[in-house]
Amino acid sequence: MGKSREYSVYDVFGMSRDVPANYAVREAVDKAFVDALTQDKHIVIHGSSKQGKTSLRKFNLGEDDHLVVTCSNKWALRDLHTAVLKAAGYVVEGTTTRTVSGDFKIRVEARAGIKVPLVGEFGGTAGTDAGHTEQTAQQGQALELDPNDVNDVIAGLQNAEAPKYLVLEDFHYLPEETQKDFAVALKAFHESSPYSFIVVGVWIDENRMTQHNGDLGGRVVSINVDKWREDDLREVVGEGARLLKIEFTPEFVDAVLESAMDSVWIVQEACKIACEAAGVFATMSDLTPVSADGTAIVKAVVDSDSARFNGFLTHFAEGFQSARLEIYRWLLYAVIKADSNQLEKGVPYAEISRAINDAHPEQKVNAGNITIALAAIARLQVNKLAVKPIVLDYDQTARRLAVVDRSFLVWLQHQEQSDLLEVIGVEA
Repeated sequence: MGKSREYSVYDVFGMSRDVPANYAVREAVDKAFVDALTQDKHIVIHGSSKQGKTSLRKFNLGEDDHLVVTCSNKWALRDLHTAVLKAAGYVVEGTTTRTVSGDFKIRVEARAGIKVPLVGEFGGTAGTDAGHTEQTAQQGQALELDPNDVNDVIAGLQNAEAPKYLVLEDFHYLPEETQKDFAVALKAFHESSPYSFIVVGVWIDENRMTQHNGDLGGRVVSINVDKWREDDLREVVGEGARLLKIEFTPEFVDAVLESAMDSVWIVQEACKIACEAAGVFATMSDLTPVSADGTAIVKAVVDSDSARFNGFLTHFAEGFQSARLEIYRWLLYAVIKADSNQLEKGVPYAEISRAINDAHPEQKVNAGNITIALAAIARLQVNKLAVKPIVLDYDQTARRLAVVDRSFLVWLQHQEQSDLLEVIGVEA
């Protein structure tokens, strides 16, 4: 019998760039994702931060089967399409040639042997009515494409022989206008190409993409990775312990799971810290017991982010600019006053409005002001505050405000409410 593999504790527990060795297959999540891959539809993977969205994709999709683009908060649609073409293997430069819409084309330089559309003198694709003319580009030969034209992007991907699945990580960081524009483009990608996009974002609303474009109904499958059952988390801990040849005490495991509020990342971090404290850094030669104060470790994990969370509260309360009603300050007031179950499921709009109007100096705040502020919550965090990951998200379909950074959710439980109100500048 061959020698069993040895694992580093960091291969198993904690935050890893790769899929952790103790990855737990969840029937409701992994099976739904694998099924979706066979349906020739676009897929949206969504949920709170650090809940396994990227690991789900990496575990179930081979490296050669997809391309990955990480989105930026400064991209317009042309920038997103250009990044997709770069991921497909093109070298891209700007040009001074204008498109019909008045924007500028891009020049793509192909790897040797890639076929690309031959662009005509007046901006159209050269060829007859029967179809496009293609030419096989040699390295160094450049052609021009319109990055706003989905048809050009599709032709470029097809001729580069790009894999079927195109992954857009951190889609929530894109400007809202870009998200809407791409939602329109997704319909064309579905109808006119063999490509399926896998959109990965931090939000709670399963209908986010169809909100942006109602025509996507039936063309998109949403996978919510947020919910981890206790049995799933116990499997994560148990499998990690097996790989490292250790045995966590039941008291430690129970305390961690009770305190972590279904955050797989916090569970992973707590197990890593317990292992380090016990001197376990790799697979042990003999079964080794590991015991620790699980509640204290979870508190230490989230307290390490105290400076970030306090900074978030302070800056979020200021909103986009100084305003008489200071709606964002009072939205945080509603968050701080809500209980953890509400924050996890999402605080209903009616409850937010009631909390604000019960305490706001002006007593009655116009409902429209609250609605507008809620709709811009993601934009405030991404564009002005540069918060990564975002902490709060508003589900416009269900009209609920939720915490989508579970570390923040756990951190709130260890803070005095009066201290939090002082941080945001509201008298207790």
